Amino acid sequence: MLWPKNDALVWGSSAFTYFTLTVALALGLAWLLQRQRKASQSSGSWLLAKIPGPEAHFLFGSRRISGVPEDRIQWLIKTSTLGEVVKFWIGFLPTCMICSARGAEVILTSQKHINKGNNYNFLKDWLGDGLLTTTGSKWHSRRKLLTPAFHFKILEDFLDVFNGQSTTMVQQLRGKADGKPFDIFPFITRCALDIICETAMGRTVNAQCNADSEYVKALNRFAALLIKRAGTPWLRPDLLYTLFGQRSEYDACLEVLHGFSQETIVERRALLRNSRKNSKEEDTEEVFGKKKRLAFLDLLLEYSEDGTKLSDEDIREEVDTFMFEGHDTTTAAINWVLYLLGLHPEIQARVHEELDSVFGAEERPATMDDLRAMKQLENCIKEGLRLFPSVHRFARTLREDVRICDYVVPSGTNIMIFPYRIHRDPQQFPDPERFDPDRFLPENSKTRHPYAYIPFSAGPRNCIGQKFAQMEEKVLLSSILRKFRVVSAVPRESLRPMDHFVLRPKGGNIVKLFPRS
Repeated sequence: MLWPKNDALVWGSSAFTYFTLTVALALGLAWLLQRQRKASQSSGSWLLAKIPGPEAHFLFGSRRISGVPEDRIQWLIKTSTLGEVVKFWIGFLPTCMICSARGAEVILTSQKHINKGNNYNFLKDWLGDGLLTTTGSKWHSRRKLLTPAFHFKILEDFLDVFNGQSTTMVQQLRGKADGKPFDIFPFITRCALDIICETAMGRTVNAQCNADSEYVKALNRFAALLIKRAGTPWLRPDLLYTLFGQRSEYDACLEVLHGFSQETIVERRALLRNSRKNSKEEDTEEVFGKKKRLAFLDLLLEYSEDGTKLSDEDIREEVDTFMFEGHDTTTAAINWVLYLLGLHPEIQARVHEELDSVFGAEERPATMDDLRAMKQLENCIKEGLRLFPSVHRFARTLREDVRICDYVVPSGTNIMIFPYRIHRDPQQFPDPERFDPDRFLPENSKTRHPYAYIPFSAGPRNCIGQKFAQMEEKVLLSSILRKFRVVSAVPRESLRPMDHFVLRPKGGNIVKLFPRS
């Protein structure tokens, strides 16, 4: 039987949809207007008017800032040529981009301007008030608490993990070493993810052998949703994201990520207590099944057991923060160095020669002494991070008016520090687009401005895990370059970097691998 169409029901459904859209848009506009009023009342628009910048639409701001990732970074690069301090608008919100070392120094040396920018709020659903997103007294106490966890003796214990996972990666790359172009980015990403899971949580997800694990898929999908939301102004308010975004999928991914961390905390806490109980009964050398090696999570649990007031939620925030900060950043850095070495065979040959002098014909894992001997590779990593810093922009919110270079920037303004431009100052780095690792020889860098090179930020809020990252990058790169010669398939003039949480090449890192005899 065919049911007659009920025009009243159809019209009613459409009317309800239109009404919902109208209300949502009105609320969104009201939110934006409220932000505009607060900004104009507290920021002193007459001060901002003196700062150079691109034209802005009265309603949408500097609209092109929210373009697709590869266009967005090109817009930022072009805009950064307007001066040492450049102003633009994201909707009604003013942002001042710092494009010089002397400008960056004002912010990065300050003990007052340590509040992260507005965009970091989107990470709080995942990271809560971890070290990256928190501020004030909580940040100071957490930073003081966590600093010993990155002591070089503790990092040295992670070397086994770096070596073991890099061996797995090299074994998988052997099947690609036939001179045919392929994207090496996913191989390095999965290796870095296995490393960070094992060192942060003491738990393996086997991403290199099982890319379809629930945690890996949730992590990748959540990152994609977060990037889309942060780059789409009308999806930023929670109400509009719920109505027009992908809130249900976002929440589902978040549930998997938090569930994995919380489950691991319960398991590792039980293991810690059992190991302490057993150590009173017998002299055991085993801790969590690994001789004397504790994951970052285990160290936090020990701090908590020793009387430090860290709840399971506090511990989860810091572990998730370490997962977030230590995964994509090292992946991007390693890929950029491989890309640049693949374009410069003469420099790659120097790295090969250095590695041969360190390891000879021995098939053995890298030691700390080996890493210290890799001076040529270290300078290549530094130069790669100069040209393509993984964290190519980071933000602060001013707590008071401050003079930056030739301008007074008002309180409440979002500050974007742009290392991508700062690292290309021709006065600090002559011929700045040229890949030249010798820039970082002691004699060539001794007179350089201390804030001309800031891939790990600087000052009180510098990256707490930078030594961890540098060790991991050396181990993975040396493991690849001991076995293979790399040729990059994409010339510099065709390269399209993308503005994500980290700087990455569009289309991946397409290379050709050849076995070294």
